[in-house]
Amino acid sequence: MLDALVAGFEQGHAPETIQQQFPALNLEEVYGAITYYLSHRDDVQAYLQRQEALWKALRAEAEKQARPVVKRLRALRVADVPDAS
Repeated sequence: MLDALVAGFEQGHAPETIQQQFPALNLEEVYGAITYYLSHRDDVQAYLQRQEALWKALRAEAEKQARPVVKRLRALRVADVPDAS
């Protein structure tokens, strides 16, 4: 959720708009997260980069361990994509 909150803030969304997108958070929590982000921007960016790398690794591992039916469905989806040329 932090990455989406930071992305919304960096895109210029008001804290009230961000809070509407995350009803589990109250406005005070959104402002608190933004305040923390602004005070620790480098740390938060480093954390988000680590999280992205972790998710990429997990997706790659899941891809390698996909069941045969999932692999066939993915192959069919790729085969149905029209050629861009």
